[in-house]
Amino acid sequence: MAKSNKGSNQPKTVQAPPVQATASKAQAKNEPVKKPVSKPAGKLVIPKGVYQFGKMNFIIMFVGFAVLGIGFALMAGGATKDPNIFPADEIYSFRRITLAPAVIIAGFIIELIAIFYKEKSNSQAE
Repeated sequence: MAKSNKGSNQPKTVQAPPVQATASKAQAKNEPVKKPVSKPAGKLVIPKGVYQFGKMNFIIMFVGFAVLGIGFALMAGGATKDPNIFPADEIYSFRRITLAPAVIIAGFIIELIAIFYKEKSNSQAE
C-alpha cells in the first residue's frame, strides 16, 4: 500500500487492482480460436475479371490520350539550326500559343470524363 507522508510534497502512489483474464466463448467450449484473416497492408485485392472501369471508360481514355498527343505535337517545332536566328513569328504563332494549349486542356478534360463516366445499367427496378 501507499505510505502516507504528511508534510512531504511527494505524490502518493496507489496500486491498481490486478486484472483478471476472462475466457472467450470459444475457449470455454474448448474449441480452437479462429484468427481473423488479415489482408497484406497496402495491397488492394480485386477479384479476377472485375475492373473498376468498363469498356467505354477505356475507349474514352484512349481518345483523351490521342487528343493530348495531338496537342503536344502542335506545340512542337520552331527550332533553327543557327542560334543567332530567332524566328519569333514561328515560336509565337497562334498554333503554339493558343491552339496547342487549348487542345491539351481538352485532352485532360476528356481524361476526367473517362475516369468519372459510369455506364448505365440495363436492369430496371420493378
